Amino acid sequence: MNRVYLDYNATTPLRVEAKAAMVSAMEVLGNPSSVHGEGRAAKAVIETARRQVADATGASGADIIFTSSATEASALALAGKGYLCAAVEHDCVTAWTSETLQADKNGYVQVDDPKNTSLQQVNSETGVIHTLPEGIALSDVVQAFGKIPYAFSWSGAERAMISGHKFGAPKGVGALIIRKGIEVDARLKGGGQEMGRRSGTENVVGIAGIGAAAMAAARDVDAGLWGAVADMRDWLEACLSDAANDIQIFGHDVDRLPNTSYFAVSGWKGETQVMQMDLAGFAVSAGSACSSGKVVGSKVLKAMGYDDDTASSAIRISLGLETTRVELERFADTWIEHYRRFKKRAA
Repeated sequence: MNRVYLDYNATTPLRVEAKAAMVSAMEVLGNPSSVHGEGRAAKAVIETARRQVADATGASGADIIFTSSATEASALALAGKGYLCAAVEHDCVTAWTSETLQADKNGYVQVDDPKNTSLQQVNSETGVIHTLPEGIALSDVVQAFGKIPYAFSWSGAERAMISGHKFGAPKGVGALIIRKGIEVDARLKGGGQEMGRRSGTENVVGIAGIGAAAMAAARDVDAGLWGAVADMRDWLEACLSDAANDIQIFGHDVDRLPNTSYFAVSGWKGETQVMQMDLAGFAVSAGSACSSGKVVGSKVLKAMGYDDDTASSAIRISLGLETTRVELERFADTWIEHYRRFKKRAA
């Protein structure tokens, strides 16, 4: 049985451009903090990637700080600040903020104090795209970058974070983008790497990968490749809706990522669906990958005002540029078959 991967919002395949850059970086011997030729060669790899990430994210003139993940980038930006957010944010944001802002049924958040607020560009579960108010303190663009047009320079944010493995870089490398004149307090102190904001010997190989992947991801967005993915997603949702008149598709009527479909049939547990689809050869999720193993229901949907039953019945399908119509047809047939069994048992 050929498995079908439909969980691209959790992680993506390594891009060939990233792999090539990483293999090349593996041949570089020096410590990037050393002043000799070998050290300068390693430092050059990092600075090349820094320029690539800046160019790809439209962040020329901003500072790019490489981290181990978006989670670390979030901590670097938010720890000790006392910023506000809504509960629809990723856990790595809510860990450092006060969840006092409210979200509506589409997940949109009213922001009255941007300079003291963290607001995601895109929600990882629903795929709903937010409009950022000018001067927002931090924007989580982990899901946005590489799927929709994005430039830090016109986003209005003071800080933004990305995660490499969401757009074809290796796992374990991310970045915090900081507007000039905005400071952060170092969480990791020691050797003073990354302009004194993130000490520790840099992950040269991973950084080479995120630089190359960022350039390739931006190129694909500019080429309009995600339009075909949106068409396939819309076909899937129409197919499932025709078969299941009680399906709820979250964010269906507002701007969403082109690859994301998040839906629920009340009473049919999301965790059950994930297991059924897995056994049938499909990788899907019940929400954020960082919440796997939890059966309490989507905190995002609860924050949007949905009840516990609905929140615990949702699954997310997220497509990639590699996804084919044939794969989606197979998934649709399988899901509909299991849906009919569920309805028969529930009758």
